[in-house]
Amino acid sequence: MNKSVRFLVGVQIVVGGLLSGAAMAQSTAPSVMARTPTEMKWEARGALARGGIEESNLVGDPSKPGPYTIRLKFPPGYKLPPHTHPDAREVTILSGTLYTAYWDGTKTTTLKELPVGSFYTEPSNIIHVVEAREPTMIQVSGIGPSGRRFVNPDDALQK
Repeated sequence: MNKSVRFLVGVQIVVGGLLSGAAMAQSTAPSVMARTPTEMKWEARGALARGGIEESNLVGDPSKPGPYTIRLKFPPGYKLPPHTHPDAREVTILSGTLYTAYWDGTKTTTLKELPVGSFYTEPSNIIHVVEAREPTMIQVSGIGPSGRRFVNPDDALQK
């Protein structure tokens, strides 16, 4: 076999490998999805839901590596004590009003009122609290694995 034929065979093998890899990547990509609010499945306990919070997983799984988007519903009067998440996240307030504050090392900063339509980012491992004084729904996006670690481990035992 001469050099030009070997070269062409080599190119065909490389191109074939790239094309089959692209096909495999496409077969593992998320499928098309469109859901109305009534079609969303809500769970009392999800990857990030704690007693009293409801969670709907929209895309991905926050407990696993990769991008995810979830919605969380908080009942009125709900308070999450100081905690952190291992991943950075983006949050949009879809209904109600969420109050959030950050821990400065000795105390919680002043709660900031975030009405419907508000958006905020949350760096990984920042200590914060959230509070919902009325029924509130938020949408959270990040890259997992995610989770929650309470500053006071006893808070993890409370529901």
